[in-house]
Amino acid sequence: MEKEINPEILFLEKEERYKEMLSIVRAVIENEKDMIANMANVAAILKELFSFLWVGFYLIKEKELVLGPFQGQLACTRIQFGKGVCGTAWEKKEILLVPDVNKFPGHIACNSKSSSEIVVPLIHDNEVWAVLDIDRSEIDSFSPTDSLYLNKLGELLSNQTFK
Repeated sequence: MEKEINPEILFLEKEERYKEMLSIVRAVIENEKDMIANMANVAAILKELFSFLWVGFYLIKEKELVLGPFQGQLACTRIQFGKGVCGTAWEKKEILLVPDVNKFPGHIACNSKSSSEIVVPLIHDNEVWAVLDIDRSEIDSFSPTDSLYLNKLGELLSNQTFK
């Protein structure tokens, strides 16, 4: 069953919004097996709840990251292993929280408005199968709270995808 987003959620503190987000995502994906449909809805939920500049997924296909469902402006279509923030998160199999993308060695500027970024690798059986990429236009926009809840989201998506 799909759950509408209550506009009052937008006035909650960040951590409470993340808790609500997880609840909404669970309700939306619990009976849906299609990975692309779930990613598309998750991107829309995150964009609406947090007003991110860009939020989307890159899927691993033929040894590179290929653009998947997203919300925001045009994006880079393919990213190589170990390149940019997304490729580095894939390589390291860890969340990368980048306060200022202009100071990240090898940053790939897909959108000139992006100033800070967080990338969460989605992992199943110790292998990255996709990454969740989120950008903000303000420097230093992400915190350990973002990492914590976006990691929980990644686990939720991986569990649903590989049921």
